[in-house]
Amino acid sequence: MRATTQATAALLQELEWRLRRLSPERLRVVNDFLAYLEERESSEATQELLKIPGFQEAFQRALKQEEEGQVVRFEDIHRNVYRSRAYR
Repeated sequence: MRATTQATAALLQELEWRLRRLSPERLRVVNDFLAYLEERESSEATQELLKIPGFQEAFQRALKQEEEGQVVRFEDIHRNVYRSRAYR
């Protein structure tokens, strides 16, 4: 995982170096293209979720439960799981 992080950091540095050399007009083009890529990635992820059988119904139930206050904080769940493991 660390190699991936280092590779990403190196890539970001290279991108920054290249961006700093571009004219304002080219920067706008790059920005528009990045926005397009970001939207496309988000759309692809949404489509993957929608392919999961029952996902939409489960998601709607979860939204309704949240609206009605029928939720449990993650911290409470985490704390309870941690305590139960400590007693084993």
